[in-house]
Amino acid sequence: MPTRTARTAWKGGLQDGSGQVELSSSGVGTFDVSFPKRTAEAADGTTSPEELIGAAHSSCYAMQLSALLGKAGGTVHALDVQADVTLGEDPAGGFRLTGITLTVRGEVEGVDAAAFESAAQEAKAGCPISKALTGVEITLDAALEG
Repeated sequence: MPTRTARTAWKGGLQDGSGQVELSSSGVGTFDVSFPKRTAEAADGTTSPEELIGAAHSSCYAMQLSALLGKAGGTVHALDVQADVTLGEDPAGGFRLTGITLTVRGEVEGVDAAAFESAAQEAKAGCPISKALTGVEITLDAALEG
């Protein structure tokens, strides 16, 4: 299996510095990062490790759920997956991820709501990004639509 690479070029200290994250393997973009904007309510055009984890988690989860629904006899027409990743203070000092909420809405033919929920829970446990984030509480809000 392949290895994917991202890199960050950083200048300055934590509070006055900033950097750029480059998605090196795909070459699809370079994105600004800064600690003050990471901890602010408004991102103001910068990304953060938490947003990048959310992107990784939502896409990984969508792939895993799609595979499981197909195995269950469903035909996936659409999955809308959102991952909300929260940064908070760590009682031991510094910061930590305090939770991730996965929200998925699906349009799937050939499965009922119970089968969708079962596959959604299995995907939450089985996607590689969920497995990598076992130290973070991950909650799920899943619903079959249409």
